[in-house]
Amino acid sequence: MKTGKHLPFAAILVLLAAAPSATLHAADARTSFFVTSEGPGKGGDLGGLAGADKHCQTLAEAAGVGKRTWRAYLSTSATASAPAINARDRIGKGPWYNVKGELIARNVDELHRENNLTKQTALTEKGEIVNGRGDTPNQHDILTGSDSMGMAFPAGEDTTCGNWTKSGEGSAQVGHHDRTGLDLKQPAKSWNHSHPSRGCSMDALRATGGNGRFYCFAVK
Repeated sequence: MKTGKHLPFAAILVLLAAAPSATLHAADARTSFFVTSEGPGKGGDLGGLAGADKHCQTLAEAAGVGKRTWRAYLSTSATASAPAINARDRIGKGPWYNVKGELIARNVDELHRENNLTKQTALTEKGEIVNGRGDTPNQHDILTGSDSMGMAFPAGEDTTCGNWTKSGEGSAQVGHHDRTGLDLKQPAKSWNHSHPSRGCSMDALRATGGNGRFYCFAVK
């Protein structure tokens, strides 16, 4: 291998191909919100809230915004040994900005009422737009396990894939990041509370228009 200052053009191409993919945009210093570019790969099994938070932190670090404390916007149901946890109570007080520095919401109340979440602003940590209704494949289902106000559902029915530990049977409540329903002409679906998934496996999540993604917010 040559050790001079200048590598052959072919060698440069090989190095570029082997390099890890970088973010599409340098993240704004205020970045405090993103949609995961990918899930852990086990469907609704995110390793519980701890595993989901760790995934948010890992993606944030790769994007250059890992100095903040990141949490997944996910609720969990009450069990015999633990109370329910509401997604809205896990994410700090705001404000939150996407990787381009666009304001998503000033506080928790605004986030759950009049936020700026759309297909164009609900970007990944890499600055990518996530596929929505009308794209192939559609991936607008975002895992939340929450109602429209970011609250957990009553215990009984599974709306969290077993509190984010199941990758087979079960179900999870999802939202639509593009705010679009079954008909492109009727954009009225909630970003965090649209419908339950068909199951908890990756295949089941994809069948209803998802890919195991979830929202991440910086607490501080």
